[in-house]
Amino acid sequence: MTQSELIILNFTEIRRRSMKLWSGLPEKYYNWKPDQKAMSVSEMIRHVLKADCGWNIIINQGDMTNYKAPWKNRPFINLRNELEFAEPFRKTFLESIRQFSDKKLNETEIVHPGNGSKKILVKYLLRIGYHESVHAGQFLSYLRAMKIDRPKIWD
Repeated sequence: MTQSELIILNFTEIRRRSMKLWSGLPEKYYNWKPDQKAMSVSEMIRHVLKADCGWNIIINQGDMTNYKAPWKNRPFINLRNELEFAEPFRKTFLESIRQFSDKKLNETEIVHPGNGSKKILVKYLLRIGYHESVHAGQFLSYLRAMKIDRPKIWD
């Protein structure tokens, strides 16, 4: 298995578990948040999904200066609708990763536009996986606070 295949496998497993968590939430709770400064449930789901579009530009060393996510002014209708809209962006992101050779993964330097930090591409990709995993943990705490049964993600 190549490094890119292993990274894609990890991303696929992380997303599968995120979707399992998200699917466990009744629609009536989409706007719930623990406090006024926190993201709502639907904002968190969208934040994770729309990140793929931005990550793809970053890992391909594109310009994020005037980036506008395709979700702008798009209402959150339900999870199924959101996942369908996000799917082409996810496929493009994973296909970009599939194209990276082990050499490119280990030698390409990525500069994160938000803070200017530099990381080798393979480490940057692992950081992306961690980002979604952190939000999965956050989502679990939201479900616990709402007293909603938490889906079993450790299958």
